[in-house]
Amino acid sequence: MLKKNDEKINGFLFIIVLPLLMFAMSYYGFESSYTRLKISERTPDFLFSSVYAYRVIPNYLSVQMTDLMFYLINGPFSSFKDFLSKNGTPFYHGLFLMNSVFFVLCSVILNMIFKLRATTFLLHLNARRIIHLLSVFFIVLTQYAPTNCDTIALFCYLTGVFLTFKYLLTHKNIFLYLLAGLIALSTLVRETACINIAFFAAIFFNVDDLKKGNYQIILKLIPLVIAFLVPYLGLRAMLVQNETTFVEGFYINRNFSSPFNLAGLLFAVIVLYFIYKLCADKENRVVFGKYLFFSIPYLFMITLVGLFWEIRLFLPLILTGIIIVYHQFKKTSEL
Repeated sequence: MLKKNDEKINGFLFIIVLPLLMFAMSYYGFESSYTRLKISERTPDFLFSSVYAYRVIPNYLSVQMTDLMFYLINGPFSSFKDFLSKNGTPFYHGLFLMNSVFFVLCSVILNMIFKLRATTFLLHLNARRIIHLLSVFFIVLTQYAPTNCDTIALFCYLTGVFLTFKYLLTHKNIFLYLLAGLIALSTLVRETACINIAFFAAIFFNVDDLKKGNYQIILKLIPLVIAFLVPYLGLRAMLVQNETTFVEGFYINRNFSSPFNLAGLLFAVIVLYFIYKLCADKENRVVFGKYLFFSIPYLFMITLVGLFWEIRLFLPLILTGIIIVYHQFKKTSEL
Protein backbone atom coordinates (compact mmCIF):
# COMPACT_ATOMS: atom_id res chain seq x y z
CA MET A 1 0.00 0.00 0.00
CA LEU A 2 2.82 2.39 0.91
CA LYS A 3 4.60 1.53 -2.33
CA LYS A 4 1.44 2.28 -4.32
CA ASN A 5 1.09 5.68 -2.60
CA ASP A 6 4.75 6.44 -3.37
CA GLU A 7 4.12 5.67 -7.05
CA LYS A 8 1.12 8.02 -7.12
CA ILE A 9 3.08 10.79 -5.41
CA ASN A 10 6.05 10.32 -7.74
CA GLY A 11 3.74 10.31 -10.76
CA PHE A 12 2.08 13.54 -9.58
CA LEU A 13 5.45 15.21 -9.01
CA PHE A 14 6.83 14.10 -12.38
CA ILE A 15 3.79 14.54 -14.62
CA ILE A 16 2.35 17.74 -13.09
CA VAL A 17 4.61 19.55 -10.61
CA LEU A 18 7.98 19.33 -12.41
CA PRO A 19 6.61 20.33 -15.84
CA LEU A 20 4.66 23.19 -14.25
CA LEU A 21 7.81 24.51 -12.57
CA MET A 22 9.66 24.38 -15.90
CA PHE A 23 6.76 26.20 -17.55
CA ALA A 24 6.80 28.95 -14.91
CA MET A 25 10.54 29.42 -15.38
CA SER A 26 10.04 29.91 -19.12
CA TYR A 27 7.43 32.65 -18.53
CA TYR A 28 9.05 34.48 -15.62
CA GLY A 29 12.69 33.38 -15.63
CA PHE A 30 13.71 35.13 -18.85
CA GLU A 31 12.27 37.71 -21.23
CA SER A 32 10.34 36.64 -24.28
CA SER A 33 11.12 38.23 -27.64
CA TYR A 34 7.36 38.92 -27.72
CA THR A 35 7.53 41.58 -25.01
CA ARG A 36 4.29 43.27 -26.08
CA LEU A 37 2.41 40.35 -24.56
CA LYS A 38 4.09 40.98 -21.21
CA ILE A 39 3.38 44.71 -21.11
CA SER A 40 -0.20 44.58 -22.40
CA GLU A 41 -2.65 45.38 -19.61
CA ARG A 42 -5.69 44.07 -21.43
CA THR A 43 -6.22 41.44 -24.12
CA PRO A 44 -4.46 42.99 -27.17
CA ASP A 45 -6.72 44.26 -29.96
CA PHE A 46 -4.70 42.42 -32.63
CA LEU A 47 -6.06 39.11 -31.29
CA PHE A 48 -9.46 40.12 -32.63
CA SER A 49 -8.26 41.05 -36.09
CA SER A 50 -6.33 39.36 -38.88
CA VAL A 51 -5.95 35.58 -38.68
CA TYR A 52 -6.14 35.61 -34.87
CA ALA A 53 -9.84 36.52 -34.96
CA TYR A 54 -10.70 33.00 -36.11
CA ARG A 55 -9.25 31.52 -32.91
CA VAL A 56 -12.41 32.26 -31.02
CA ILE A 57 -12.01 29.89 -28.06
CA PRO A 58 -8.51 31.12 -27.01
CA ASN A 59 -9.58 34.74 -27.47
CA TYR A 60 -12.67 34.24 -25.32
CA LEU A 61 -10.62 32.51 -22.63
CA SER A 62 -7.99 35.28 -22.77
CA VAL A 63 -10.62 37.91 -22.00
CA GLN A 64 -12.04 35.84 -19.14
CA MET A 65 -8.61 35.05 -17.66
CA THR A 66 -7.53 38.70 -17.87
CA ASP A 67 -10.69 39.77 -16.03
CA LEU A 68 -10.06 37.05 -13.45
CA MET A 69 -6.50 38.26 -12.85
CA PHE A 70 -7.70 41.87 -12.51
CA TYR A 71 -10.11 40.70 -9.83
CA LEU A 72 -7.53 38.54 -8.02
CA ILE A 73 -4.78 41.19 -8.10
CA ASN A 74 -7.08 43.91 -6.77
CA GLY A 75 -8.96 41.60 -4.42
CA PRO A 76 -7.82 38.33 -2.77
CA PHE A 77 -4.20 38.71 -3.97
CA SER A 78 -3.91 42.44 -3.25
CA SER A 79 -1.08 41.83 -0.77
CA PHE A 80 0.97 40.45 -3.72
CA LYS A 81 -0.01 43.28 -6.07
CA ASP A 82 3.44 44.92 -6.16
CA PHE A 83 5.18 41.60 -6.79
CA LEU A 84 2.75 40.58 -9.54
CA SER A 85 2.84 44.01 -11.18
CA LYS A 86 6.64 43.89 -11.41
CA ASN A 87 6.55 40.52 -13.21
CA GLY A 88 3.78 41.07 -15.71
CA THR A 89 0.35 42.48 -16.40
CA PRO A 90 -3.07 40.97 -15.67
CA PHE A 91 -3.20 39.81 -19.28
CA TYR A 92 0.23 38.15 -19.08
CA HIS A 93 -0.49 36.44 -15.76
CA GLY A 94 -3.82 35.27 -17.17
CA LEU A 95 -2.03 33.97 -20.26
CA PHE A 96 0.39 32.03 -18.05
CA LEU A 97 -2.41 30.61 -15.92
CA MET A 98 -4.48 29.55 -18.92
CA ASN A 99 -1.54 28.01 -20.75
CA SER A 100 -0.37 26.29 -17.56
CA VAL A 101 -3.67 24.44 -17.23
CA PHE A 102 -3.52 23.12 -20.79
CA PHE A 103 0.21 22.44 -20.53
CA VAL A 104 -0.41 20.18 -17.52
CA LEU A 105 -3.20 18.48 -19.48
CA CYS A 106 -0.70 17.95 -22.33
CA SER A 107 1.66 16.28 -19.88
CA VAL A 108 -1.14 14.03 -18.59
CA ILE A 109 -2.28 13.00 -22.08
CA LEU A 110 1.33 12.34 -23.14
CA ASN A 111 1.68 9.99 -20.17
CA MET A 112 -1.49 8.18 -21.27
CA ILE A 113 -0.26 7.89 -24.86
CA PHE A 114 3.13 6.52 -23.85
CA LYS A 115 1.38 3.73 -21.94
CA LEU A 116 -0.61 2.60 -25.00
CA ARG A 117 1.01 -0.47 -26.61
CA ALA A 118 4.47 0.92 -25.91
CA THR A 119 7.69 -0.61 -27.18
CA THR A 120 9.77 -2.73 -24.83
CA PHE A 121 11.95 0.29 -24.09
CA LEU A 122 9.05 2.29 -22.65
CA LEU A 123 7.84 -0.60 -20.51
CA HIS A 124 10.53 0.45 -18.06
CA LEU A 125 9.24 3.33 -15.93
CA ASN A 126 12.54 5.22 -15.87
CA ALA A 127 12.85 5.05 -19.65
CA ARG A 128 9.28 6.28 -20.10
CA ARG A 129 9.96 9.19 -17.77
CA ILE A 130 13.05 10.21 -19.73
CA ILE A 131 11.06 10.30 -22.99
CA HIS A 132 8.20 12.10 -21.24
CA LEU A 133 10.60 14.69 -19.84
CA LEU A 134 12.14 15.19 -23.30
CA SER A 135 8.68 15.78 -24.77
CA VAL A 136 7.79 18.25 -22.03
CA PHE A 137 11.11 20.03 -22.55
CA PHE A 138 10.31 20.59 -26.23
CA ILE A 139 6.99 22.18 -25.24
CA VAL A 140 8.67 24.46 -22.70
CA LEU A 141 11.37 25.40 -25.21
CA THR A 142 8.77 26.86 -27.59
CA GLN A 143 7.41 29.25 -24.97
CA TYR A 144 9.84 32.01 -25.91
CA ALA A 145 7.00 32.82 -28.32
CA PRO A 146 3.98 32.63 -25.98
CA THR A 147 0.54 32.75 -27.57
CA ASN A 148 -2.96 32.26 -26.25
CA CYS A 149 -3.77 29.41 -28.64
CA ASP A 150 -0.78 27.08 -29.12
CA THR A 151 -0.95 25.22 -25.80
CA ILE A 152 -4.71 24.71 -26.08
CA ALA A 153 -4.32 23.56 -29.69
CA LEU A 154 -1.52 21.18 -28.69
CA PHE A 155 -3.69 19.62 -25.98
CA CYS A 156 -6.51 19.13 -28.51
CA TYR A 157 -4.07 17.62 -31.01
CA LEU A 158 -2.55 15.19 -28.49
CA THR A 159 -6.04 14.18 -27.38
CA GLY A 160 -6.78 13.46 -31.05
CA VAL A 161 -3.65 11.29 -31.24
CA PHE A 162 -4.85 9.40 -28.16
CA LEU A 163 -8.31 8.85 -29.69
CA THR A 164 -6.73 7.65 -32.95
CA PHE A 165 -4.69 5.06 -31.07
CA LYS A 166 -7.74 3.98 -29.10
CA TYR A 167 -9.63 3.49 -32.35
CA LEU A 168 -6.68 1.52 -33.78
CA LEU A 169 -6.53 -0.75 -30.74
CA THR A 170 -10.27 -1.27 -30.15
CA HIS A 171 -11.91 -0.63 -33.57
CA LYS A 172 -14.80 1.02 -31.69
CA ASN A 173 -16.55 3.70 -33.76
CA ILE A 174 -17.15 5.81 -30.65
CA PHE A 175 -13.49 6.90 -30.77
CA LEU A 176 -13.85 7.89 -34.44
CA TYR A 177 -16.93 9.99 -33.62
CA LEU A 178 -15.14 11.60 -30.67
CA LEU A 179 -12.17 12.39 -32.93
CA ALA A 180 -14.45 14.08 -35.48
CA GLY A 181 -16.08 16.14 -32.73
CA LEU A 182 -12.69 17.08 -31.32
CA ILE A 183 -11.43 18.22 -34.74
CA ALA A 184 -14.51 20.41 -35.20
CA LEU A 185 -14.03 21.95 -31.75
CA SER A 186 -10.27 22.41 -32.05
CA THR A 187 -10.69 24.17 -35.41
CA LEU A 188 -12.18 26.99 -33.32
CA VAL A 189 -8.87 27.01 -31.42
CA ARG A 190 -6.36 26.92 -34.25
CA GLU A 191 -6.17 25.76 -37.85
CA THR A 192 -3.60 23.12 -36.91
CA ALA A 193 -6.56 20.88 -36.06
CA CYS A 194 -6.12 19.60 -39.62
CA ILE A 195 -2.96 17.65 -38.73
CA ASN A 196 -5.07 15.29 -36.64
CA ILE A 197 -6.38 14.17 -40.03
CA ALA A 198 -2.79 13.70 -41.23
CA PHE A 199 -1.99 11.51 -38.21
CA PHE A 200 -5.14 9.42 -38.70
CA ALA A 201 -4.27 8.94 -42.38
CA ALA A 202 -0.69 7.98 -41.50
CA ILE A 203 -1.95 5.24 -39.19
CA PHE A 204 -4.63 3.75 -41.43
CA PHE A 205 -3.75 4.61 -45.03
CA ASN A 206 -2.43 1.65 -47.01
CA VAL A 207 -1.72 1.78 -50.75
CA ASP A 208 -2.12 -1.99 -51.08
CA ASP A 209 -5.68 -1.76 -49.75
CA LEU A 210 -6.54 0.86 -52.36
CA LYS A 211 -5.10 -1.30 -55.12
CA LYS A 212 -7.36 -4.12 -53.96
CA GLY A 213 -10.38 -1.82 -54.12
CA ASN A 214 -10.69 -1.40 -50.36
CA TYR A 215 -11.68 2.23 -49.83
CA GLN A 216 -12.61 2.03 -46.16
CA ILE A 217 -9.91 4.53 -45.21
CA ILE A 218 -11.43 7.11 -47.57
CA LEU A 219 -14.85 6.62 -45.98
CA LYS A 220 -13.30 7.10 -42.53
CA LEU A 221 -11.42 10.23 -43.56
CA ILE A 222 -14.43 11.98 -45.11
CA PRO A 223 -16.20 12.79 -41.79
CA LEU A 224 -12.89 14.03 -40.33
CA VAL A 225 -12.31 16.34 -43.29
CA ILE A 226 -15.90 17.62 -43.06
CA ALA A 227 -15.47 18.16 -39.30
CA PHE A 228 -12.54 20.45 -40.10
CA LEU A 229 -13.91 22.26 -43.16
CA VAL A 230 -17.36 23.16 -41.79
CA PRO A 231 -16.13 25.26 -38.80
CA TYR A 232 -13.08 26.50 -40.75
CA LEU A 233 -15.11 27.89 -43.64
CA GLY A 234 -18.03 28.81 -41.39
CA LEU A 235 -15.87 31.12 -39.29
CA ARG A 236 -14.53 32.85 -42.37
CA ALA A 237 -18.03 33.35 -43.71
CA MET A 238 -19.37 34.72 -40.42
CA LEU A 239 -16.62 37.14 -39.42
CA VAL A 240 -16.46 40.56 -41.07
CA GLN A 241 -13.95 40.35 -43.91
CA ASN A 242 -12.69 43.95 -43.75
CA GLU A 243 -11.53 43.34 -40.17
CA THR A 244 -10.01 39.92 -40.68
CA THR A 245 -7.77 38.14 -43.17
CA PHE A 246 -7.05 34.49 -43.87
CA VAL A 247 -3.37 34.94 -42.98
CA GLU A 248 -1.30 37.48 -41.04
CA GLY A 249 1.22 37.90 -43.86
CA PHE A 250 3.41 36.10 -46.38
CA TYR A 251 6.88 35.43 -45.01
CA ILE A 252 8.42 33.00 -47.49
CA ASN A 253 11.18 35.46 -48.46
CA ARG A 254 12.06 36.16 -44.81
CA ASN A 255 12.11 32.44 -44.05
CA PHE A 256 14.94 31.82 -46.51
CA SER A 257 16.86 35.06 -45.97
CA SER A 258 16.86 35.61 -42.19
CA PRO A 259 19.58 33.75 -40.20
CA PHE A 260 17.11 33.26 -37.35
CA ASN A 261 14.48 31.69 -39.59
CA LEU A 262 17.06 29.48 -41.28
CA ALA A 263 18.25 28.39 -37.82
CA GLY A 264 14.67 27.45 -36.91
CA LEU A 265 14.30 25.41 -40.11
CA LEU A 266 17.62 23.68 -39.50
CA PHE A 267 16.57 22.87 -35.93
CA ALA A 268 13.33 21.26 -37.12
CA VAL A 269 15.03 19.27 -39.90
CA ILE A 270 17.75 17.93 -37.61
CA VAL A 271 15.29 16.98 -34.85
CA LEU A 272 12.92 15.23 -37.28
CA TYR A 273 15.89 13.46 -38.91
CA PHE A 274 17.11 12.07 -35.60
CA ILE A 275 13.58 11.04 -34.66
CA TYR A 276 13.37 9.10 -37.93
CA LYS A 277 16.72 7.43 -37.16
CA LEU A 278 15.36 6.38 -33.76
CA CYS A 279 12.65 4.29 -35.44
CA ALA A 280 13.97 0.78 -34.85
CA ASP A 281 11.25 -1.08 -36.77
CA LYS A 282 10.18 -0.73 -40.38
CA GLU A 283 6.55 -0.22 -39.34
CA ASN A 284 7.46 2.85 -37.29
CA ARG A 285 9.53 4.35 -40.11
CA VAL A 286 6.69 3.81 -42.58
CA VAL A 287 4.12 5.47 -40.29
CA PHE A 288 6.44 8.41 -39.60
CA GLY A 289 7.13 8.81 -43.33
CA LYS A 290 3.41 8.75 -44.14
CA TYR A 291 2.74 11.28 -41.38
CA LEU A 292 5.28 13.72 -42.83
CA PHE A 293 3.81 13.15 -46.31
CA PHE A 294 0.25 13.89 -45.21
CA SER A 295 1.54 16.91 -43.27
CA ILE A 296 2.96 18.53 -46.43
CA PRO A 297 0.05 21.02 -46.69
CA TYR A 298 0.74 22.10 -43.10
CA LEU A 299 4.49 22.40 -43.78
CA PHE A 300 3.73 24.38 -46.94
CA MET A 301 1.60 26.84 -44.97
CA ILE A 302 4.36 27.23 -42.36
CA THR A 303 6.77 28.08 -45.17
CA LEU A 304 4.35 30.51 -46.78
CA VAL A 305 2.74 32.37 -43.85
CA GLY A 306 4.66 31.26 -40.74
CA LEU A 307 8.14 31.99 -39.42
CA PHE A 308 10.61 29.12 -39.10
CA TRP A 309 12.14 30.83 -36.07
CA GLU A 310 8.92 30.12 -34.18
CA ILE A 311 9.69 26.43 -33.72
CA ARG A 312 6.37 26.09 -31.88
CA LEU A 313 4.92 25.55 -35.37
CA PHE A 314 6.96 22.35 -35.74
CA LEU A 315 6.13 21.14 -32.22
CA PRO A 316 3.18 18.86 -33.16
CA LEU A 317 5.37 17.11 -35.75
CA ILE A 318 8.22 16.66 -33.26
CA LEU A 319 6.01 15.28 -30.49
CA THR A 320 4.20 13.00 -32.94
CA GLY A 321 7.52 11.68 -34.14
CA ILE A 322 8.56 10.83 -30.59
CA ILE A 323 5.20 9.12 -30.01
CA ILE A 324 5.53 7.07 -33.22
CA VAL A 325 9.08 5.97 -32.34
CA TYR A 326 7.96 4.37 -29.09
CA HIS A 327 4.64 2.85 -30.16
CA GLN A 328 4.50 -0.86 -30.92
CA PHE A 329 2.96 -0.98 -34.39
CA LYS A 330 4.04 -4.56 -35.03
CA LYS A 331 1.50 -5.95 -32.59
CA THR A 332 -1.34 -3.77 -33.82
CA SER A 333 -0.68 -4.71 -37.44
CA GLU A 334 -1.07 -8.35 -36.52
CA LEU A 335 -4.53 -7.89 -34.97
